[in-house]
Parts: sequence; C-alpha cells; structure tokens
Amino acid sequence: MKKISYLPLILLILIAVGCEFDEAPKEEVQTEIKKPKPSIKEYGFTLDDYQVYRDTVRSGDSFGAIMDSHGVTRGRVFEVSEKVKDVFDPARINVGKPYTILKSKDSLSNVEVFIYEESRINYTVVNLKDSISALRNKKPVTIKKNIVSGVITSSLSAAMDNEGLSILLADKLADIYQWKIDFFKIQKGDQFKIIYNEKYINDTVYAGLANIEAAVLTHYKNPYYAFEFGKDSLSGFAKFYDEEANSLQSFFLKAPLKYSRISSRYTKRRFHPVQKRWKAHKGTDYAAPTGTPIWSTADGVVIKSSYTRGNGNYVKVRHNDKYTTQYLHMSKRNAKVGQRVKQGDVIGYVGSTGLATGPHVCYRFWVYGKQVDPYKQNLPSSEPLKESLKPMYFAKMDSLKKDLGQIKFKEI
Repeated sequence: MKKISYLPLILLILIAVGCEFDEAPKEEVQTEIKKPKPSIKEYGFTLDDYQVYRDTVRSGDSFGAIMDSHGVTRGRVFEVSEKVKDVFDPARINVGKPYTILKSKDSLSNVEVFIYEESRINYTVVNLKDSISALRNKKPVTIKKNIVSGVITSSLSAAMDNEGLSILLADKLADIYQWKIDFFKIQKGDQFKIIYNEKYINDTVYAGLANIEAAVLTHYKNPYYAFEFGKDSLSGFAKFYDEEANSLQSFFLKAPLKYSRISSRYTKRRFHPVQKRWKAHKGTDYAAPTGTPIWSTADGVVIKSSYTRGNGNYVKVRHNDKYTTQYLHMSKRNAKVGQRVKQGDVIGYVGSTGLATGPHVCYRFWVYGKQVDPYKQNLPSSEPLKESLKPMYFAKMDSLKKDLGQIKFKEI
C-alpha cells in the first residue's frame, strides 16, 4: 500500500491559519507639539515677567495718587520725583494720556516700572526697582509711502474726505500752497496728485502724517508743482520749491485764516450793513465761526492792539517800512504792542465786535501808508534756493516729477 505524505497539506493549513490571524495595521497616533507662546515685548521689557496694569490719566489724578493706589509710599514717591525731575516731571502728567505699570509677580507685588506715553510714539520709562532712573524713548516707527489723486467738487477738505484721507493731509497741502493759491477761489474740477509718507508703529498702528514729498495741484487748468527740499533754519519746517527751484513761500500769506469764505472784498463803494449808507470798504472780509484763529500774514511788530467802536478788538502789524496789515472785529486779541510776531503766529480770534453784523475778520493792507487791495499787489517772495544746491534739487525733483507723472488725474 502506497504511503501518502501529509506534509504539504499541513504546510498549506498553517499558512492559511497564519494569514487569518495577521494583526490589522496599527493606526499612527500623531502627537501635537504645542509651540510656546511668543513672549510679549514692549517698551524694552518682556511683559510676561510682570503683572501689567494699563490705564489713562483721569481728571484729578496725579503721579502720587496713581502710585499710592498701587501701594507705593509717599516717601518713595517723593524720592522718585526728586531723582527723575530732570527727565520726567510728575506734576505735568496730562488727562487722557495712557500709562502702564509693571509690578513684580511675587507676593509683594511691588511697582517696578511706570511708563508714561506723551504721544503715540514718545514715552518715558521711570524705573523704581533698584537705582531710580528715568529714560525718554520712542516706539519703533516705520514710514510707508503712499500716492493719491483727487478732484475738487466743493472744497479741498471735502475732496480729501471723498478719497478716505485724513484732514491732516488737506491741512498740510493747504499749508504748502497757501502763498501761491487762494483757497477761497478754489474751482470745481481742480485736481491734485500727492506723494506722501505716513508713520506706523510696529508696522500696523497708524501714527500720523510724516511728510509730503511732492504734489501737483491744477488751478484754473494751470499746474502748480511743489517739491520738498530742505528745512527752514528758524522754524524747522520743510521748504517747498516749484519746477524752476523758486520758493513756494512768499513774504505774505494769501489770507489771515484757514477754511473760510470771503464775504466782502476791497471796494471803493459798498453799502454798509450797519451804517446803512454807501461808503468805501478798504478791506477784505473773511467770514468764519467765532473763535477761529487769526494769524499774522507776515513777520513784523505789533504797533496797535486795542478796541474802538468801529473796529472792535483789532491788531495792527508793521512788517517793514513799506507794508502794514490790520485785523478787525476780533472776539479776543492775542498780541501786545511791541511784540514781534512771525508769519502764521495767532494774533487773535474771529468775532463780531465793533460795527459787524456777524463773525468775521476784516483784513486791511497798507503800502507806504496807503490802503490798497492786497490781491492786486505784486508781493515779494521769500529767499530763493542757493545756486550751489540747485543741481541736487533738480536731480531729486526730476525723479519725483516722473513718479507724479505715473499717477492718473481723477475727473469729475
């Protein structure tokens, strides 16, 4: 009888059983690695190391009262005040200004640092921890360049608002052109293009207008260019020049106040609204709300600051042997006889004192003692750009003018 070998059969059975009981593949378990939170750094301190208290100075607050509310003794406040008074005057903290207090995290919870913000950028650090000290500092500021184009339908400020721009930009542009363009005669359809810079704290928080580099404003279809170059040695303000390196600044401002309207011009025959008779009106009336600042249109010396029945409160300024100006109907005078004033200094405020039917300033102008219409005078310009600086100026101007040319004018 033939023997049967069962070995191959047994091997097949074992292989089959082994396949049935193979373990299912294990699922991979992913472990999430938590990243540590980045530490918060501000004012040169790692805030995670402290208890942080933020607040603003309120009416009735003082440095001593704030420190007292956080457990600092009066003796310690006096010691701090004496040691830091050359850098930080505790008596001059202002309502509405933010401050930050850093306290130790231990059980004592001592005040270690007081930080007072004078502005969005400038702040003072008062260290109370070991040796008392104070340090002025600035937040990191970045400058971002912007361009804008707009068209005027009613006023410059309204045009800026239509573009979603700050009124500060309108003010700055008006300041640049105040010697060349009469903004009381601004026309519907006048256009502007501006290259300007803005300040940002930590790249995100808007901190205001830095400067205007270049602008062009079309007025009566004539382009008026302005390019920033250098600063005034006395005021520190930026100076602007046109395409031919002529200063945009003039000896006289175009008007003695900002954003108003001319209610009556210089004329030899006008019906007086109070006296009810025809007479010469040898001034230009600018209607504006009571309290609007009135400024001197040029450098000079105050020769009169008084009150009369007709003029009301008024100030008169002699600019040189040739020119004199006068400002009438003020609600309040802000200049004394003998006082030297600079162009743009506030010498009073709009009112309706004297023979006036409403709030306005009557602006009068003399040339060699004769009253004239200032808008018909060929008034002098300021000091021209030095010849030695012109090559540098034209190189900068050419580049900026090309950039302005890339911006399209907006139409109504």
